Parts: sequence; C-alpha cells; structure tokens
Amino acid sequence: MTDQSHRPEKSGQDQDMQVQKRPADDSVTLIACHECDTLHQLPALHPGQTLRCRTCNAVLMRYPKGGLDRPIALYLGAAIFFIFANAFPFLTLDIQGREEMTTLFGASSALYHAGMGELAVVVLITSLLGPALIISSSLYVLIGVRSGRILPGMRTMLSWIGHLEPWGMLDVFMLGVLVSFVKLAGMATIHIGISLYAFNGLILVAAAAASAFEPHLLWHKIGYRREVVNAGH
Repeated sequence: MTDQSHRPEKSGQDQDMQVQKRPADDSVTLIACHECDTLHQLPALHPGQTLRCRTCNAVLMRYPKGGLDRPIALYLGAAIFFIFANAFPFLTLDIQGREEMTTLFGASSALYHAGMGELAVVVLITSLLGPALIISSSLYVLIGVRSGRILPGMRTMLSWIGHLEPWGMLDVFMLGVLVSFVKLAGMATIHIGISLYAFNGLILVAAAAASAFEPHLLWHKIGYRREVVNAGH
C-alpha cells in the first residue's frame, strides 16, 4: 500500500495531502503529475482537501469546500443570469429621437447584415453559444455525478468542457461594449437595459463557477462509479 502523509490542518486553509509514487496496478487509480509526470495512487479526498505531488509539490487535484453543491449552485445561478441576459433588451440607442433597441443575438444579426459575417459568427459563438454549452454541459456532468449516476454522454461532455472554455469570452465582449459606449457617448443617448445588468452578473458568477469546477475530481468520481457498476455486472 502507498503511504499517505497529511499535513496538519491550518485554520482558514485547505488541508493538503501528498501521495507517494506507486507501481502501476490495475486495481488502483493512478494520476500523473502535470509538472513532473510522476505517477501517484489517487486516494479518497474529502471536501477542503488538496492533493499534491510528493516529488515537486504541484497541485494534482482539489476537492473544494462544500463538495459539488457549490459549483452546481453557481452554474445554476449562471444559467439564470444567462436567460435574463438574452430575454431582455441589452441597450437602447436614442439618436435624434429615433430609438434603436438591441439584444445579444441582435448584435450578431446586425453585424451579419452589415456585411461582417465572420465577426458576427465570432460574437455569436463567444457571447452566446460558447457560454450556453459550457453552462449546460457543466450542470449535466455535475448533477449526474452528484446523483451517483453515469448519464449518457457524460464522459464526452466532460472532455469537451475544457475545449469550450476558451470560447466563452464574456469579459472580452463586455470590454467591447464599454469601448462602444465611449465612442457613442457624443453621438447618441444610451439607455442601459436589464440584459446588460444580467450580463455583468453572468460574468461574475460564471467566473466563480469555473474556479469551483474541478475536472480531475469529476473524472475520478466517474471512473470510480463506472468500476463499481461493471463489478456488479
């Protein structure tokens, strides 16, 4: 058996665990350090613990305090903000008595009709499709693991979440909106809609949800549950 050493738990800090290198064995789950490639046996973690490499002390896995309930709650909040951000007007421009209202989807549509099809597709993916897929996929995997079930396509979704994250550029889109505000301030009167406030809330909650999302922990739990199910058959 592999020896596991626990550092004394400090007040206000997560408890760290270090694991020793173990020979490959089909009966145990191994994890490779992303810094030094050392293989370690993966022990059972509890909320608030952090698994570190014994060779280089790199963080291998975290089990956030609150378990999976915290990221589930945060992603549910992000989903609510996302719905509000797309259901109401984003902003309204008043140009010499003529009002032009737009939504998030309307921004992509306006770019497309203005002859900037490539930019319209990028805005659509980074501000709508990317965040929607990240939120829905994360909730699907988290709720499945939390309920103790292996849902159809769970592994595929978990593997794709990491590829989708770079396409969720909510903060970059917001910076573009702020630049537009500065340029249009002297040309039109800008009325901020409910959608813009919801979009700001979405940025904050989505960032908190991403920080609480631990894919290594989810892979471990999915793999463990799959082994139990297979053993039962």
